[in-house]
Amino acid sequence: MPTRCRVAQCTQGMAPLHGRRRMIIFRYLTREILLTMAAVAGVLLLVIMGSRFIRYFSNAAEGEIPASILGTLMLLHLPGFLELILPLAFFLGILLAYGQLYLNSEITVLVACGTSPNRLLQVSLVPATLVAVLVGLCSLWLTPAGALETETLLEDQRSRVDFSTLGPGRFQEFGSGRTAYIEGVSEDGSEMRGVFISERQRRSDGTPESAVTRAEGGHQVLDDETGSRFLVLSDGERYSVEPGRHQAERLEFDTYAVRLSRTETLRELDSPELATTRELLGDASPEASAQLQWRLSMPLMVFILTLLAMPLSRVNPRQGRFAKLLPAIFLHVAYLSLLLAALDAIGRGNLPAVIGMWPIHGAFLALGGWMTIRAQRKGMSG
Repeated sequence: MPTRCRVAQCTQGMAPLHGRRRMIIFRYLTREILLTMAAVAGVLLLVIMGSRFIRYFSNAAEGEIPASILGTLMLLHLPGFLELILPLAFFLGILLAYGQLYLNSEITVLVACGTSPNRLLQVSLVPATLVAVLVGLCSLWLTPAGALETETLLEDQRSRVDFSTLGPGRFQEFGSGRTAYIEGVSEDGSEMRGVFISERQRRSDGTPESAVTRAEGGHQVLDDETGSRFLVLSDGERYSVEPGRHQAERLEFDTYAVRLSRTETLRELDSPELATTRELLGDASPEASAQLQWRLSMPLMVFILTLLAMPLSRVNPRQGRFAKLLPAIFLHVAYLSLLLAALDAIGRGNLPAVIGMWPIHGAFLALGGWMTIRAQRKGMSG
């Protein structure tokens, strides 16, 4: 009887110990995956954002956009970058983290202690769910909102000449074939001093002419009725010259208004890429259906890549940690390229929206399942 009691007590004590062991393994594997993913995502984000920043900085140097909005533009692009980077970073995070565990024979020890390959997959799906939620938040909400705000901001800069884009002491394109030069700007940015404008235009009979305008000062005015924006010049002269003639027209003025833009020239921001997910759900057009499936595909892609990464991460010490990294990247590129091709085909009406991108996801899901079963048959500990 005492022996039975001791056995019962030992059996009861094994359950908490087994639960603690599982929790330790779960925390260890999750930490390895997420740390590796964070490192990969940081490098990719730095490269992509650096490339985009250089492009915007070049536009700012040419006077197309003010330098003051560069930070805002980069912040608005961040969700779109994360939407594409996080699935790849998590995919590579599993490959590199588990590959290192295989090289150190840690997976072999875990399997020998009773941690099955299916259990490893279940553990990996927990951080995958976290990443998928973050990717879904970006693709379904933050990315379209940021894209709309970006286009609105850039369109506003295209539609008007802001004094912040005009640097004193240099010639800059002014829009509509105009070139502007200013000597200085007031401290509050409301007045320009020493304005020079060169423009090419056509007369009412269609003959071309060149016009040069010089003024002591100038400021912008917005007509609320028509929505047109004018540059009002003061105390200056305007010369009009027709090519091939030795005569010029000279006009002195106290006040002269130059139309800069009209609201009618603004592009309508009605692209499906800029629409909210709620708006896409109520739109049956091929473009809206394509964009909706793309947004749903991003978080779904995380789970399928997790299934693909598990068998690909299995390496032996002779192969090295990066043995299957290149094939894995090619697999991801193929997956993403097929989704982009389907996005274009659905938007053009060449592929029915009912079929859409789902066969692509199904094919890679089946591939991941086949690779997982094949790896288990070979013995993942081997």
